[in-house]
Amino acid sequence: MYKKILITGISGLVGNVLYKGLSKEFHITGVDVNSFLDAPTLVADSTDIISIEKAYKNVDLVIDLASVPSQFSPWNVIYDNNILCTYNSLELARLHGVKRYIYASSNHVTGMYELDTPYSDIISGNYSNVKSYSRITTDMPIRPDGYYGVGKSFGESLGRFYSEEYNMSIMCLRIGTVNPEDKPLNIRQFATLLTHSDLVKLVKSSINASEDIRFGIYYGVSNNKWRIWDISNSQEEIGYDPSDNAELYRGK
Repeated sequence: MYKKILITGISGLVGNVLYKGLSKEFHITGVDVNSFLDAPTLVADSTDIISIEKAYKNVDLVIDLASVPSQFSPWNVIYDNNILCTYNSLELARLHGVKRYIYASSNHVTGMYELDTPYSDIISGNYSNVKSYSRITTDMPIRPDGYYGVGKSFGESLGRFYSEEYNMSIMCLRIGTVNPEDKPLNIRQFATLLTHSDLVKLVKSSINASEDIRFGIYYGVSNNKWRIWDISNSQEEIGYDPSDNAELYRGK
């Protein structure tokens, strides 16, 4: 049903991965402050709603990646590049009748849980201290670990409002660790890794999910032995079926 897809922030790592994984099945366009040569892309600043509006015309679905992806960014940077950009994108999607909106949220919306046991032991690699544990679910209260997480939690809240007020289908993906190397680079990432192929699976599942889903929040992480986030609702509601496990890189 969704054939014409706009990716905001397409020139970044996640945008590149998704373009490669989706472009054979969907018509992809982009909007980004930087140029992107692989797909028709409007080069414009998403903080300026007027300058980016034409990118949203004749689009079925938006994948919103536009943000500064650093948990250490100061508030003014988060406000301009994450909060304002998200509002502008959602509002233009609404005005132009976009049917489904996929918002790239972040695991940092609940990052403070990693200070608690057993999660602190897991991300530190102290596995012998962990006898059994329950994973962090999307039903648990948000606990951002910085302004970046605060900005992403705002995006989730704004998405829920647009879903209920304007009957848009909004899907928020709390993305784990995606890196250029596509493998764990430290102990924490054995729990948090989301491989490139599983990222594409997650987004494809969101694109193809039932139209009955008007709003949902889903963790995006590979099928890692020590993952700390629960993906059961991702599996049950949108059919996400990750195939990779960070343990394959243990000791390499």
